[in-house]
Amino acid sequence: MPKKIGLKEAMSIGIGGMVGGGIFAVLGLAAALAKGGTPISFLIAGLIALITSYSYVKLSLKYPDSGGTVKFINQGFGITVFSGGINNLLWFSYIIMLSLYASAFGSYAPNLFQLTSDKVIDSHIYATAIVLIAAFINYYSIVVVGKIESYAVIIKLIILLGFVGFGLYGLFGNPHLEQLSPEHWESPFKLLTAGMVIFVAYEGFELIANAAPDIENPEKNIPRAYYWSVIFVIFLYIIIAAITVGSLAFSDIATAQDYVLAEAAKPMLGKAGFTIITIAALISTFSAINASLYGGSKVNYEIAEDDELPKQFTCQLWNQPIGLLITTIATIILVNTLELESISTAGSVGFLLIFSIVNFTGFKLSKQINGKNSIPIIGAILCFLAMIALLIQHYSTSKTDVFIAIGIIAFSFLVEFIYKKTEEKKV
Repeated sequence: MPKKIGLKEAMSIGIGGMVGGGIFAVLGLAAALAKGGTPISFLIAGLIALITSYSYVKLSLKYPDSGGTVKFINQGFGITVFSGGINNLLWFSYIIMLSLYASAFGSYAPNLFQLTSDKVIDSHIYATAIVLIAAFINYYSIVVVGKIESYAVIIKLIILLGFVGFGLYGLFGNPHLEQLSPEHWESPFKLLTAGMVIFVAYEGFELIANAAPDIENPEKNIPRAYYWSVIFVIFLYIIIAAITVGSLAFSDIATAQDYVLAEAAKPMLGKAGFTIITIAALISTFSAINASLYGGSKVNYEIAEDDELPKQFTCQLWNQPIGLLITTIATIILVNTLELESISTAGSVGFLLIFSIVNFTGFKLSKQINGKNSIPIIGAILCFLAMIALLIQHYSTSKTDVFIAIGIIAFSFLVEFIYKKTEEKKV
């Protein structure tokens, strides 16, 4: 009999999925958008994730399947162009997340070792190299992927909790602490949209769904795994955001936006703190790339297996699904063509739409899954409105980001529509 997953392991999957590269990649972006209200933005995003986790709990208990989100959407809408389009968007969102993690790795790595005199060139070299290394590891052994992830979760949590401990100790008396006061917050609408830009830092809790069939005592442990992991990460992110904004002047945050967490360690621990957090960022983003490459290729395989993509995607190449190679190539293209904010916005828009649909599925199937219909519909509305707010805000500041996000969604459905029409002609 295969070994069952206990509560601690299930929580590790959720926490590890959320505290991956996201916090290192988007913290500076959040602080630039929300200023002193950055912790509030993380709280808003976290509450939406927590409400959404209710639907995931009920759906995971009723339909435990390694396909996770893909299976839930198919359960709610059948094998249609709509469900296929949303599932394609999930795969594309994995690719966007991979690009975000690779971009963060590329931003932190030159602070330890510069390859050229141009940090931008170095960033692209490092980002591309780390994706290729992770792809090689995935092809070499899935066991190695799992071991790297298990060690990385422990290391990054120890370092981040150490950052929190030293940060709280050194925060009081810091001249920048007053930046956290309400007069330095942006408008409520900007706090909301900042929270939605960084929503990608929370999306990893949905990985618990993929492990649901193997969780022991599911009736008790699945709800605990979801709720406790999301609540833990909400508190962790809020404290990290408060320490960062309270430790650095806004001008310094803007200058070090791409590696602000390492910069925030300087006032309390000096150059050593900067180096330690940089190493933590590299470990975290590498492990996130490693795990997300595997997850992305698996999602692609599941979609093809459910006849929502051509069966060729179920083929093996070097003993792994062909989706692994396609995901790797797409990630490298994306990370070398889009800016960090564009990647983060596209990822958040994608996951907000996906979670809105999962929440609606929870509402639609509330009787079958023995759940309340009020919480899922509130979650669906909140996710959808948050996505619209994010698009409206970005349209006024960066129309390109909006067009990229909408273009990815449209492409997801177009691919599915063309595939279904092609299949109909064959019959």
